[in-house]
Amino acid sequence: MSGYRLREGGIVDRTRPISFTWDGTTFTGLAGDTLGSAMLANGLGPVARGFKYHRPRGVMTAGPEETGALVTIGRGARREPNAKAPAVELFEGLEAFGQNAWPSVRFDLGRVNDLMGRFFSAGFYYKTFFGITGRGTWEWMQFEKLIRRAAGMGRAADPSDMAAAHDAYDVVHDFCDLLIVGAGPAGLAAAAEASAAGLDVMLVEQDFALGGRLIGADETVEGLPSADWLAAQETGLSGVRVLRRSTAFGLYDTNVVGVYERIAEHEATPDPAIPVAAMRIVRPQRVILATGAIERPIAFGNNDRPGVMLAGAMERYAARWGVGPGSRAVIATTNDSGYGTATLLVRAGVETTLLDARDNPGAPDPSAADDATAAGVEILPGYVPVEVGGRDLVAGLAIGRVRHGSAEAGAVSTSCERVLAADCVGTSGGWSPVIHLVAHRGVKPVWDAAEGCFLAEQTPEGVSLAGSARALWSTEAAVADGRAAGVEAVVALTGKRRRKARPSRAASTAVALHEVRRAGVKTKSFLDPQHDVTTEDVRQAAREGYRSVEHMKRYTTLGMATDQGKTGNVAGLALLAEALGQSIPATGITTFRPPYTPVPIAAIAGRARGAHWQPVRRTPMHAAHEAAGAPFMDAGAWKRAWYYPRPGEDIDAAYRREAATVRERCGIVDVSTLGKIDIQGPDAAELLNRVYVNGFAKLPVMKCRYGVMLRDDGIVLDDGVSWRLAEDRFLMTCTTAQAGHVMVWLENLLAWRWQDLRVHVASVTDQWAGAAVAGPRARAVLERVVAEGDVSGEALPFMGIARAMIAVDGGLVPALIARISFSGELAFEVYVPAGWGAATWTVLAQAVEAEGGAPYGMEALGTLRIEKGHVTASELDGRTTLEDAGLGKMASSKKPFIGASLRQRPGLTEEGRPQLVHVVPVEEGVQFSGGAVLLDPEAPPGGREGHGVGWITGVTASPALGGWLGIGFVEGGASAWEGREVTVAEPVRGRACRGRVLSAHRFDPNGARMHA
Repeated sequence: MSGYRLREGGIVDRTRPISFTWDGTTFTGLAGDTLGSAMLANGLGPVARGFKYHRPRGVMTAGPEETGALVTIGRGARREPNAKAPAVELFEGLEAFGQNAWPSVRFDLGRVNDLMGRFFSAGFYYKTFFGITGRGTWEWMQFEKLIRRAAGMGRAADPSDMAAAHDAYDVVHDFCDLLIVGAGPAGLAAAAEASAAGLDVMLVEQDFALGGRLIGADETVEGLPSADWLAAQETGLSGVRVLRRSTAFGLYDTNVVGVYERIAEHEATPDPAIPVAAMRIVRPQRVILATGAIERPIAFGNNDRPGVMLAGAMERYAARWGVGPGSRAVIATTNDSGYGTATLLVRAGVETTLLDARDNPGAPDPSAADDATAAGVEILPGYVPVEVGGRDLVAGLAIGRVRHGSAEAGAVSTSCERVLAADCVGTSGGWSPVIHLVAHRGVKPVWDAAEGCFLAEQTPEGVSLAGSARALWSTEAAVADGRAAGVEAVVALTGKRRRKARPSRAASTAVALHEVRRAGVKTKSFLDPQHDVTTEDVRQAAREGYRSVEHMKRYTTLGMATDQGKTGNVAGLALLAEALGQSIPATGITTFRPPYTPVPIAAIAGRARGAHWQPVRRTPMHAAHEAAGAPFMDAGAWKRAWYYPRPGEDIDAAYRREAATVRERCGIVDVSTLGKIDIQGPDAAELLNRVYVNGFAKLPVMKCRYGVMLRDDGIVLDDGVSWRLAEDRFLMTCTTAQAGHVMVWLENLLAWRWQDLRVHVASVTDQWAGAAVAGPRARAVLERVVAEGDVSGEALPFMGIARAMIAVDGGLVPALIARISFSGELAFEVYVPAGWGAATWTVLAQAVEAEGGAPYGMEALGTLRIEKGHVTASELDGRTTLEDAGLGKMASSKKPFIGASLRQRPGLTEEGRPQLVHVVPVEEGVQFSGGAVLLDPEAPPGGREGHGVGWITGVTASPALGGWLGIGFVEGGASAWEGREVTVAEPVRGRACRGRVLSAHRFDPNGARMHA
């Protein structure tokens, strides 16, 4: 690229040079530069390479819409790939590197891909790497490994580097009356009006300077030179919270706005006491989006060469940064804006020719055309660019007259009539309002044929657009619109002002032009230089049946990743419409999804990383488990004792002994991690009656009941036991895995659906320490420690609750004891205040040992529950119905409950759904693993063979039933398969065995042991 620093002009500080390095070589920029402007000023040639063809790329835009100059910033833990050079603020010592190239972006051996371009068209991965050896999916999976190594642009920081990183990120919650996104002319005007009326205003601007395209511009605004007008506006922002270097990346329900603020990213050595960046979650009462518009390029031959830029970017580089894009420029435009660019470049000393796709050069504002002519711009009406000359840089431009084409698609075909001497080319195919944020709220953009762009004709309540985001292209109109939008916000929030009329859009004189085709010659014309998507890729997608815009986007990768279709989206949609023979509105537009611009994952996490990502939760008895030598396993965020090994025991020996001890004598397990929710109020029973499938309204006080709750769609959400402690109070227990979800679910129901219920819920999981004592000697254990209270069979029947006092070292501890069994044995759950948990565990464990028992961990607990056929999160995995789990008879037919209707859907009630079963190996000594697939050995080849009839969710060695035991699901359940053989396949391990399906309720089916 032949860019250079102009001798004068721009608003950079020429007295403050700044050093930076590019691929290890030191260069100099100026204070106020971006990396993009500094690269251009230093005349750097290719600064990037295309994703697929490895063609050279240069700086193409002047903002975050950049699709060419993608570079890597920093080293080690601070390495950031795919940074957009024009959006990176220059600072002393900045290090930048080329990416997606070897050995360098100036000489990249990957350029050979360009010579084989015919083989790298859209979808080439799948067409090339399927069917070479005839081994189907296996073959593809081998090639996929190689493809993944070659894919991607740039390299993220290594995990070892990240482990040493100390950069801090924060998450901040903000509130304001009015949030304005964009500090261009419209945004500044809106902020001034709203702030003057006393509103609490927050102004968000992605740049480090305010003013948008007015920065450095030589024009008059409201009677003042633009520099003076901007200075006056900034003075009036004293009461406004201005967030510079901040990007509003998403607009969510209730108008919550996600803002990424770069606090110290532009500093070489950030102060470790402050965060590098912050994720701001802003909750304003109203939002004004003065987000501006993005210029569209024109696709023509070799339009991706370094030196081909957006015309408006050329103007900004010259006006704001004092950088000339070249010495001989050609501006190709379809609208009035190109004239101002050409005039400015000539006045800056750049020889400039203007191609206007319109036949009449007087079509635009006559004064603009006159100014351009007077300045020395050569104007060629009716001409369009055809093909760029040169290999790595622009070396001339072939042009031709507009002849014929598709008016709807904006595509023309012409031949090369002249070749202009040029070292840089600027294109302006029109402007697209930035409406991504309102699209996040479900607003469907509407095609405006006159403007040749998509507009947001409607906005969500409390949100308005202003300025060029509404297709108002003049500065005066944008300022007036911003002021009117500010007054609208004041009226809506205070009622103190009278509304101002919004200016209307002026009639457009632009013509649609997205692609110039060279008659009889195939050229590479790019829509998305970031992903190397050409115009031919879009037509190929249409030929191959990808008629949906969403399918075309994914097949070609147009506008994906960090680009989000900012520059090439409209042209791609127009060309797809042409290829399909339909209109652009009929073709539609792709869905814009947040984030609009990339946001680092570290910013989303904030300080919640490492040990702060998910705090480790330990039960009150954790120290006792450690003292007993128990290793721990993670259960959600909790640390739970896995098993208690004795000398010479491994895990297998330990858990088998523990499970057998519970069956024969007794054992104790820590259950403090179960979710516990205190539910109080006159309608507490009614709440439980609505969320559980079985009845709770008539549950007597000091009784508990097992219950299952469903999601709205009829799928099991969670199960647990709820204890009725008083007429208006329940203690609900939930599974460890779903405790948080259930709590949020109940709060949501009470806040939104059932506001009439007089109920309060509170999580008390950490308030109670819990232990379960199970086994034939369990009652004898309690009798040893209970100082006050009766735990006899008559006083404490199955599912009964007792209040008691337990004698510990130091006094008596109040306890709640319920007779509940998860193991199938006589069992009790004992809850005491958390502060007394360790002391209570000590005395209970001593009593268990005195009765010949021992503590048992999670592995043995799994054994006991698998033997009994009880379900856990492994079975209740978000796909399971009551009937699947064998709990269908629990559902009440006399009351409504959540999920009652949708659980009756045909798909959930059809015969043959997988149901809970036991599976045992046919051959003695054989074992299989959890996750194994159950196959029908009698299925004919090509039928169900390989697809499976079920799966294994848990396995164990069973002391009670003998041998290896699995629990899982099989189609039709035990009624269809009991006694029959299945193939238990483990494809990942490459092994299989024969298994027999049995009922999951074989251990003590009548419940005599737990009712003892």
